Amino acid sequence: MIASLVTELGPWSWWILGLVFLGLEILIPGVFLLWIGLAAIVVGAMSIPLWGSAFWGWQLQFLVFAMLAVASAVLGRRLSGSNAESDQPMLNRRVEGLVGRTATLEEPLSDGKGRIRLDDTTWIVQGPDLPAGTKVRIIAAQSGGLTVERA
Repeated sequence: MIASLVTELGPWSWWILGLVFLGLEILIPGVFLLWIGLAAIVVGAMSIPLWGSAFWGWQLQFLVFAMLAVASAVLGRRLSGSNAESDQPMLNRRVEGLVGRTATLEEPLSDGKGRIRLDDTTWIVQGPDLPAGTKVRIIAAQSGGLTVERA
């Protein structure tokens, strides 16, 4: 059924498939389906002069489509600059982004443990024994808490 549909539609089948991928890119943005859609449109454009050729069967068309899709996706990823440095490098690393900030001890640091409040969150801190109300600077961040020193 699909082979007969492709044969009946000719090169238009690739253009329709390309437009479907481009439409899906609009509905599900991610800049990935764009490159696959463009590859299908290019195969459709290549199919216009080659459609009557004996060697331009659906197998070769699909192979060319697959190669163009992979090549365009790789090239598109490089051109889009997705590996560019962010203006907020600590956006998804909240704890590491706290290093260098200052806060006031909410609870005294005794036996090396205490608490501070930053914004709307209370954090467990480690450091030298200090009384509550002391200004401290965060010098390191681990998954278990923050390390502070007197500011």
